[in-house]
Amino acid sequence: MAFDFLVPVKDKVLAFTEFLPPQSLGKNIYKHTKKEGLPVFANASVAIFGVLESRNAFVKRIERLDIDSIRMQLYRLMMGNWNSTIIDIGDIEEGNTVEDTYFVVKEIVAGLLEEKIIPIIIGETQDITFPTYRAFDDIVDMVNLVSIDSRFDFGEDDELISSHSYMSRLITDKPNNLFNFSNIGYQSYFNAQEEIDLMERLFFDAYRLGEMANDITLAEPVLRSAHLVSLDARAIRASEMGLSEHFSPNGFTGREICTIARYAGISDKVMLFGIYEMENSSLSFQLTAQMIWYFIEGISYRITEKPDSKNEDFTKFTVPTDTEELTFFKSHVTERWWVEVPSILPEHTKTNSAALLPCTEQDYLDACNQIIPERWLKAYKKGLN
Repeated sequence: MAFDFLVPVKDKVLAFTEFLPPQSLGKNIYKHTKKEGLPVFANASVAIFGVLESRNAFVKRIERLDIDSIRMQLYRLMMGNWNSTIIDIGDIEEGNTVEDTYFVVKEIVAGLLEEKIIPIIIGETQDITFPTYRAFDDIVDMVNLVSIDSRFDFGEDDELISSHSYMSRLITDKPNNLFNFSNIGYQSYFNAQEEIDLMERLFFDAYRLGEMANDITLAEPVLRSAHLVSLDARAIRASEMGLSEHFSPNGFTGREICTIARYAGISDKVMLFGIYEMENSSLSFQLTAQMIWYFIEGISYRITEKPDSKNEDFTKFTVPTDTEELTFFKSHVTERWWVEVPSILPEHTKTNSAALLPCTEQDYLDACNQIIPERWLKAYKKGLN
């Protein structure tokens, strides 16, 4: 069984936990230990584990990621007013081959998803996103992936899979269950024009760092439709991570990246959250721990909403434009917005009825000014699951 490959939380981390106050996360997380074994999965809502695999790193690591230090920074944070039961199931070490590691990651993630447990993965390199995506094969028919990254990570066609090219394999591997890919925070000078053109041809969504920095709330509707979220820490600016040479002077601030993590947690569709490419520095450890904290905080505020014109919690707006008649819904509970997208691919909706695309109030205002939202156009062109 794949769970047998998990390495327990280290004794030094357990010893550190002993001196923490009772309100700390460390005192309230059920841990995988040598003495007690794996914690009970029943009633668990979140499972944290590390993946110590870096052989496909684009830039070879000199030293291993110190996941124990990330754990200690996380454990010392205080519990929020949450109803989440959190377990820490330890780490996955390198297998004999990278594919062996991928297999174990896939099986463990699939096992957790089947138990309705949300995995939070702390990984050395972002190529681990590939086996986590494959874990959804028997869970969700079509997967929506959101990557918070300064790069699209397509790479060259003949390039071996790496942390800079895992997306090429992900979108070509069979069975192809990827319905939509969205990037949040790309920086144009890190991406070839061919990659940007490919995003357009595949009707994928991409948001430049500048757009997000001007209005971080743009990330919320994108994350609201995601099943899988993959966060590359190199999307964060160097000064926030401890001035590492592998990071850029431009990127998200600590506050912005924690806001994005919270949006991911609030989304009732997000079933996995992975953080990759961190550095061994005090600031990196602290910020990674805080991102995890905000993600769990978001989970505690989840509300499942399905807009319906017969539901008094929603207001329906019909907006005629020169080419289309758009139907928007606004929630009175959360003030979130959706827009209907006619399904042009009948197999994507059992009833062949209109699907609902999360959107912003600005999309509604643009439509009122005869501007069709770009995300709506892309969704319409390929159908929406």
